Amino acid sequence: MKYNKFQDIELSALGFGCMRFPVLEDKSIDEEQVAKMFDLAIEGGVNYFDTAWPYHEGNSEIVTGKLLKKYPRDSYYLATKFPAFQYKAGEPGNPHPSEFFEKQLEKCGVDYFDFYLCHNVSEKTIPAFEDPEIGIIPYLVEQKKLGRIKHLGFSCHAQFPNMKAFLERHPGVFEFCQIQLNYLDWTLQEAKEKYELLTELGIPVWVMEGIRGGRLAALPEALSKKLRVLRPEASDAEWAIRWVQSLPNVCVQLSGMSNIAQVEENLKTMNEGDDLTQEEFDLLLEIAESLKRSVPCTKCRYCCDGCPMELDIPALIAQYNAFLTQDDFSIRQYMDSLPEDKRPSACIGCGQCTDICPQNINVPDIMERFAAALAGEKTWEQVCKEHDADLKK
Repeated sequence: MKYNKFQDIELSALGFGCMRFPVLEDKSIDEEQVAKMFDLAIEGGVNYFDTAWPYHEGNSEIVTGKLLKKYPRDSYYLATKFPAFQYKAGEPGNPHPSEFFEKQLEKCGVDYFDFYLCHNVSEKTIPAFEDPEIGIIPYLVEQKKLGRIKHLGFSCHAQFPNMKAFLERHPGVFEFCQIQLNYLDWTLQEAKEKYELLTELGIPVWVMEGIRGGRLAALPEALSKKLRVLRPEASDAEWAIRWVQSLPNVCVQLSGMSNIAQVEENLKTMNEGDDLTQEEFDLLLEIAESLKRSVPCTKCRYCCDGCPMELDIPALIAQYNAFLTQDDFSIRQYMDSLPEDKRPSACIGCGQCTDICPQNINVPDIMERFAAALAGEKTWEQVCKEHDADLKK
């Protein structure tokens, strides 16, 4: 197992994500199977386990803590997260943060958390995290002073400007940050900008969605063939994992493993083989471009000047492009955070944007299609099919 140094400790480069445990027919966690997976992972050198309040309907923390009990407490590092989505900023009746934190300690059966994160810092949750009446961040900082949190960080799905502003408002508070990072999102969802910002600030990066929920584990055959020319034995998933590991500021890469085979493959990847060459790194970025169904927006913003609804059209098109690649919850989450009069559904179809667009993009059609998908009136497959048909015209 490869290890990366974080302050004065050594963390396994592979972290066990506890969001996608195998389940039984009744949807409960298959504890017997998970126990075998944990044993195999720990035997292979994994020492970082990541869970959270909502995973498996609240049961992941319980099972994770229970199954780790057989191991000495100082032999592994346990991480969980604070569920700010349970709060409504500016409204009375919010529970004190201690109600969740104390319950999490109880569920996991521990006296402290090695790593603790503000969960899913995003446009929807930042108001709650920063609400002085709720006091989440000050409470967590206090728990760190008391030794009940050893290291405090946050996971983030916010747009880059909002993530940057969040860090600027809380200097020195967070020791690490967990972001969605893979060779597809490097350019598709601002992962490059986020990674470089954290690196500049000296904040180590934790990675989630290294294979993008499996999207990068099963490439089209023509693309897989290009990779096999260079590494005949490497799987698509291995390529994705190695790409992330080639970034020097990545400390832990999480994998939400669901079966023994995935544990075995990931352990093998972290134990064998050379790092990617620059040629291989760049090849994956080329492959990423071929996976995109992008509208060719250059963000010139000419369209914004005459929009009667004052929509941020380039930003909406960027989210549409990300949606075309995969219907990701973070996209819907961001769109839900926008005022209703700034969403795609607010477009009145006047066409002024198309008339002035240097790329001749039919913006009203895109806004109508995107709005229908967000409202559940069209499926992701239908939107992609319509988009592909437009490209052939």
